[in-house]
Amino acid sequence: MIIFKRLAYRNFLSTGDTFTEIPLNRSRSTLVVGQNGAGKSTMLDALSFALFGKAHRNINKAQLVNSINGKGMVVEVEFDIGPANYKLVRGVKPNKFEIWKDGTLVNQDSHNKEYQKVLEQNILKLNHKSFHQIAEQGSSSFSPLMQLPAQHRREVIEDLLDINVFSKMNGILKERVSILKEKDRANRVELDLINEKISTQQKYVKKLQELNKSQKIERLKEITQLEEGINTLMLTKGTVNEMSADPLKEQLNELSQKFRQLEKYDHQFGVKQKELNKEIKFYENNSTCPTCDQGIGEELKSQKVESAARKWDEIEEGRHVAAGKIRQFNEQMDSVNKQIEEIQEKLNKEYEITVQIRQAQNRITKLQEELKSVDEETGSIEEATTQLEEYTTKMNTLKDERMTLVDDGAYNAVITELLKDTGIKTKIIKQYLPVINNLVNKYLQVLDFFVSFHLDDTFKETIRSRHRDAFSYDSFSEGEKQRIDLALLFTWRQVAKMKNSVATNLLILDETFDSSLDADGVDNLTKILDTLTDDSNVFIISHKGELLEGKFDDKIEFVKSKNFSKVA
Repeated sequence: MIIFKRLAYRNFLSTGDTFTEIPLNRSRSTLVVGQNGAGKSTMLDALSFALFGKAHRNINKAQLVNSINGKGMVVEVEFDIGPANYKLVRGVKPNKFEIWKDGTLVNQDSHNKEYQKVLEQNILKLNHKSFHQIAEQGSSSFSPLMQLPAQHRREVIEDLLDINVFSKMNGILKERVSILKEKDRANRVELDLINEKISTQQKYVKKLQELNKSQKIERLKEITQLEEGINTLMLTKGTVNEMSADPLKEQLNELSQKFRQLEKYDHQFGVKQKELNKEIKFYENNSTCPTCDQGIGEELKSQKVESAARKWDEIEEGRHVAAGKIRQFNEQMDSVNKQIEEIQEKLNKEYEITVQIRQAQNRITKLQEELKSVDEETGSIEEATTQLEEYTTKMNTLKDERMTLVDDGAYNAVITELLKDTGIKTKIIKQYLPVINNLVNKYLQVLDFFVSFHLDDTFKETIRSRHRDAFSYDSFSEGEKQRIDLALLFTWRQVAKMKNSVATNLLILDETFDSSLDADGVDNLTKILDTLTDDSNVFIISHKGELLEGKFDDKIEFVKSKNFSKVA
């Protein structure tokens, strides 16, 4: 059970820089009064902020800081759970969130959200919705249970019945199922791989076994044939020396040089003959020198013509001799070229034989390697068989693992069914539903609201009048709705006390006496409050202090002074 002892806050909403302290377990019942805006409901917002990091009303976090001072907002709440004492400290500007247990700060290494989870799940064992269903009732923006969707109603009741542990277990189970699926996938992949290896190894062993003596003989026979072919080629291979053509090539080069020299001389002689022909024609056709305009005598002309003709004849005779030499060189070069071609043809044939010999030798080398490989493979059959046995053993191990995974999967499937909303949680809820419905109807009768209220296991309500007409929650007036909300509130507190783990001493009714209850309703509600156990601490926030005066053990009055709220 959570025993709240002290609430203190400063610079929170309308409060100033001095702590406003409220003892939470001093009196069995306390009336909280004050004018509108004096800060009565601020204590509820401060408590909600300290516990859950957000106000009870729909107020932005930044707006919770006093707008005049603008900083230094701090809220503290102290409570006991069993023998342990806790203190929560939250603040804004600067931001602060601390959980103290028996004077020692609880580890703050985690993020604020994770730190809040530690508080809600491991310490309070209540979330924001559930806390306000058992510790508060009022006209603020927080929704009563009957105004929540069915799923949210379920979450609240699971918290109150302390069965949300099954939801946590379901979350853990989902992680286990995810890991199991990954292991299953890996197992399938390994099985496929090992089956493929076994198939390949079986083919390999079979191949080794098929290699026999006849295959060796075939390779040896081909080697013998190739060696005989090489011997035949070696016999037909000529003895032509690759250098034997070099003297002929030198001779051909010398003849070519002489041939070109003679052609050069013949060309020069031809040029000279053309010059002599030109000179002869000049003297035959001209009697005057074109340079000096002097006459040329017949005798001189005759001498010049005869001299040129004589030289022309001499040159012609030399050209005739050169032409003979040129023909001779041509014949010699043709003969040498023919000899070179014959030698080259022999060399080419010898090269072809050499290539054939090399190819035969390469084939022999390859066949010898194949024979060696055959010998090695034949010798490794035992090793290959051993490897196959190892693969088979591993496959059997993987199959055993698969059977285990299948069993675990089936086991998890059963647990999943149990942990679903329709599983064990529903069975527990069904056991508590008659108790819940009886308590609600009991409190409704005390509040003079004579209807039959029933929640089913889907948390949908059926409300029947005395005439057995069926209604829903939304069918009733605001006053009637508030009676239902109050009946549920006291029911949840009773159930929480039965479970103990989520029970609390604190109950705050915010303007409940001021809103939709008539005089009889107020009296009946007071009767219910009087029946609460001595370990309960009830705070009634009301504008009608004069009407409620003297009906409560204690009184706290909020006033506003210089724009700041404080306790009078």
